[in-house]
Amino acid sequence: MFFRRERPKNPTFTERLDNLRKAGFTVTARAGTARAGAPQAGAVVRVSRENCAVDLWEEGGTVHREDRAGILMGAEIGALVDGGYQKFFRTPSGKKPALADELKALHAFEEDLKEGLGEQSLYNESLGTVSTFYLYDRVQDRDRGVPKRIWES
Repeated sequence: MFFRRERPKNPTFTERLDNLRKAGFTVTARAGTARAGAPQAGAVVRVSRENCAVDLWEEGGTVHREDRAGILMGAEIGALVDGGYQKFFRTPSGKKPALADELKALHAFEEDLKEGLGEQSLYNESLGTVSTFYLYDRVQDRDRGVPKRIWES
């Protein structure tokens, strides 16, 4: 008598999107968007719930994200920016301060999205909302090498 484990099934992109629909997400194809080099024109799909959204596409049998999930600001997805003293949502057209309710909704959205896609939920990301960018304005010239000292003229 042999005991066999069932082989883990790797769901297709369409099956993953159906799982997201069953979990209460809205899945819409983005018109006029395609990823270069992706099979079948690599259409980008926007997954949203309430005011949170993320853009997904399939390439090589795996699901890829455009960026981290964010808050919808018009037709754009606002990326979470940690300014050191406050969090903001930033898009190319502007920014707005992040509210506690938005951060809670975004965290729940990302956790439910991972579950619906069949991805692993990492412990450190499960503790709270993870920012896309960390921009601390008190650290000037941080990325320009060693700053010039006051005594060096």
